[in-house]
Amino acid sequence: MSQPPRLSAATLDRLPSAIARPGYDRSTARAGIVHLGVGAFHRGHQAVFADDALARGEAGWAIVAASLRSPDTRDALAPQDGLYTFALRDRGSIEARVIGSILALVVAPEDPEALIAAIADPAIKLVTLTVTEKGYGIDRATGGLNRSDPAIQADLAPGAVPRTALGFLAAGIDRRRLAGAPPLTVISCDNLSKNGEILRTVLAEFASLKSEALGRYVMDEIAFPSSMVDRIVPASTEADRATIEALLGVQDAWPILAEPAFDWIIEDRFAGPRPPFEASGVRFVADVEPYEHMKLRLLNGAHTAIAAIGLLAGFATVPEAVADPSVGGFLNRYWDETEPTLSIEPEVSRAYRDALLPRFSNPDLPHRTSQIANDASLKVPQRLLAPLRERLERGESVDALVFAVAAWLRSCAGVSDAGVPFEIKDPALSAWAGRPSAALSPSAETEAFLGFEPVFGRDLPQHPRFVSELNQAVAEIADQGVLAAMKRRFG
Repeated sequence: MSQPPRLSAATLDRLPSAIARPGYDRSTARAGIVHLGVGAFHRGHQAVFADDALARGEAGWAIVAASLRSPDTRDALAPQDGLYTFALRDRGSIEARVIGSILALVVAPEDPEALIAAIADPAIKLVTLTVTEKGYGIDRATGGLNRSDPAIQADLAPGAVPRTALGFLAAGIDRRRLAGAPPLTVISCDNLSKNGEILRTVLAEFASLKSEALGRYVMDEIAFPSSMVDRIVPASTEADRATIEALLGVQDAWPILAEPAFDWIIEDRFAGPRPPFEASGVRFVADVEPYEHMKLRLLNGAHTAIAAIGLLAGFATVPEAVADPSVGGFLNRYWDETEPTLSIEPEVSRAYRDALLPRFSNPDLPHRTSQIANDASLKVPQRLLAPLRERLERGESVDALVFAVAAWLRSCAGVSDAGVPFEIKDPALSAWAGRPSAALSPSAETEAFLGFEPVFGRDLPQHPRFVSELNQAVAEIADQGVLAAMKRRFG
């Protein structure tokens, strides 16, 4: 039996009439955005809004998408002329469309000049990033640039060919500066509190080390609005590819399946033209921080906790985990503790919170706990420990927050409660010289982890109440298993 053809410009007319396709002439679309880190989230979020804008006749907002490491996305989408399927799935329903906003795909290690030239192109107005927390070269002790990072050091060497996001941004911006091109707006779309301020700080420091004039230009001319992004976009599976092939009648090497819910909130501070994304539901606000905290603490913090709990309990996906009543009891207590730490209107946070459990339980989006658990040591400080510190200072209960930290700590051993090993993908944790052996007693394990300063800082290990409650929670999980310990604590 012959295989169906690949999705491409040549096969668009073979799609069923119910499948929406680019409602514009891609040959006349012009790139106005460079995106660094072209993964599933970008293609299920920002690229969709750009596709909407192009369909409304805003021809200058197409995307040059760059991979900073792997050629996988380019290899999948190049034979498809950059086209891919975007499908919304929600409890048995599926609504698919073909996205055409990515006009070019660059693999930076193969052709660094192509990425530098794209950023330097005067037609480019916006650079967006989804490079994960570890892609910013942050020194977590100071909040500035991690100058000891080997990749950062290599990019700072005279005449170096860039390999980091900061290196490419600095090289492209410098070329724009020298050519007199308009200044850029650079938007972080990663889950970092004050992500625009963080990016401005580290890039300005990096640029100053390359050239004092470049550093001043970055500080004075480039805009770094903070943003909050929100949509659950699990990694695509072979089953997803089969579903899309049956729906379209053509093969798509890398479709994107996502939930209907989404948000993108951006501070209204741009160096030049602002993308016309309001019609797609993007919101431009004066201050994004209240929204950032709400999403980081209610959704991302809960996700981090669920990932650790799921690994320990043997739950492969988030829907599996939240179907367990003990997990639901824990989540409600967790949200009871974190919601009062927010500075947003209570009715906004309550509506957001009330929507989370239905989003998490969507069986058509089996977000894997192992995927969410990646790089957890970079996420725990802002998602769990930041609200925990605030509640400790006010003398308030921290039972659920401490339990979430304890579950993460126990998961770092890479062994479930049933004794089944699992892989931990967390380079910062792996590189920690003081990482304890799994053979230690729970109390010794906890004491060792409190020495992990990039996570716990210097204050929490000296806080008697926190240390006591963490020791107790770790011991309960070790003795009873995570589900039984949660049931006893939270019902």
